[in-house]
Amino acid sequence: MLPADYSVEMVGITKEFGGVHALREVSFRVRPGEIHALVGENGAGKSTLMKILSGAYQKDEGVVRIEGKEVEISNPHSGRQLGIAIIYQEFALVPDLTVAENIYLDHLSSRGGIINKGRLYRQSEELIGGLGFDINPRKMVWQLSVAYQQVVEITKALSEEARILILDEPTAVLAPKEVKSLFEILRRLKEQGVSIVYISHRLEEVFEIADSVTVLKDGQVTGEGKTEQMKPDDVIRMMIGRKLTTMFPERELRIGEEILRVEGLNRGKEVRDVSFSVRAGEVLGIAGLVGSGRTETVRAIFAADKRDSGRIELCGKELQLKSPRESVRSGIGFVPEDRKGQGVILSMSVRENVTMPRLRSVMGWFGFIKKTKEQRITEELIKRLRIKARSTESAVTDLSGGNQQKVALAKWFGTDSSLIILDEPTRGVDVGAKVEIYNLINELAARGLGIIFISSETIEVIGICDRVVVMRQGAISDILDKEQLSEENIMRAAIGRSRSSAVDIRTSG
Repeated sequence: MLPADYSVEMVGITKEFGGVHALREVSFRVRPGEIHALVGENGAGKSTLMKILSGAYQKDEGVVRIEGKEVEISNPHSGRQLGIAIIYQEFALVPDLTVAENIYLDHLSSRGGIINKGRLYRQSEELIGGLGFDINPRKMVWQLSVAYQQVVEITKALSEEARILILDEPTAVLAPKEVKSLFEILRRLKEQGVSIVYISHRLEEVFEIADSVTVLKDGQVTGEGKTEQMKPDDVIRMMIGRKLTTMFPERELRIGEEILRVEGLNRGKEVRDVSFSVRAGEVLGIAGLVGSGRTETVRAIFAADKRDSGRIELCGKELQLKSPRESVRSGIGFVPEDRKGQGVILSMSVRENVTMPRLRSVMGWFGFIKKTKEQRITEELIKRLRIKARSTESAVTDLSGGNQQKVALAKWFGTDSSLIILDEPTRGVDVGAKVEIYNLINELAARGLGIIFISSETIEVIGICDRVVVMRQGAISDILDKEQLSEENIMRAAIGRSRSSAVDIRTSG
């Protein structure tokens, strides 16, 4: 019998939720030993399609074939039996179990209550070693870095003899070095004949690792083909339904007086003698490798973490902040890196989230909320920021990642803030949502606010920022003006090889 042309073949897949089409006659095919990227805006249908393939959802119409044979995947267990494994952004690992126990967790119950620990550790070590990693199988999972936890997830899938591996935004929390290691694993699995579905918003990764790409928009396929025959602009056009002349909207630059001055900020080894300033209407970027101290610096400024020493001035007034609440009252807004854990309250409505920092403005006598005013403010912000929500009462958890991020930003529109800190504001959101967030940042700057913008994407930093502070090992390595911004200059400073004509890092700009 000849081998099938495709390891995965999904034809005419349709899925509705409450009368709304999430997928409409979608066809998707992956060859054996192929890395196939699946891209599209948030809500395009990517996750729904993959959940149907893995058995988490049931299709309404269409046919699924695995290695040429038509199958009905009724639940995740039957999906695993067919060799299909899916790894989500939020890992399905048990932190208080060892690496080996996590890898073979689904097999332990079938061993009659007797577990041969020596064999378990040996087999785990062999599997991990086969991926080119040296991870102690006796270690507790909570002791591992995020990158190593991902290796454990992949190893777990291989222990179940997965031949079809689905990765959902696998690099969202990885450093560049860890991304490189992941790509090495994927190429090795590809050589072994494993079919890989790679879901990502990062097009530069798609073109680096994927052989083919399929684009979804509004639950339908808008394009597919070999990556070597396509350009990023082609994919962007298919994703958002229009030509994107530029990722970064232009704005009229109006830099005003100094808003923030930070001098000699210290916090342990994470933040060492950091000094810089931000002016009205300016977008100041903070760049650097993961672990360079970017987030730790802004958390110390916002008083989310206690600083050891240093001076912070806002609009010429020295601040002695002891808590985030005091920071907000002083005029500092903060959209943290972890939007789900810290940026929004998922279980609460859009209305409750966006009016949270401004409760005093919607509060009447005796502390009662003025519902009509609160409703009006929320409706205006939903319209202004193009937040896709059924109503002001929609729970934030029901929104897409991009719209959750917009809610986190909406909290600071209309407040009395002078400075807004944005830590990875576009992480995990699609191209269209990114452009809208850039527009919001430009609007805040145009209103005379100072913006601190942190991003791991160098192109994004160059495109949106007026100046960039580059950090390395908790200290400032360089400060680059707009005309000095390039990937090479930023990377040189990030790894400790400053430009020969380095500017004065304390007073530039």
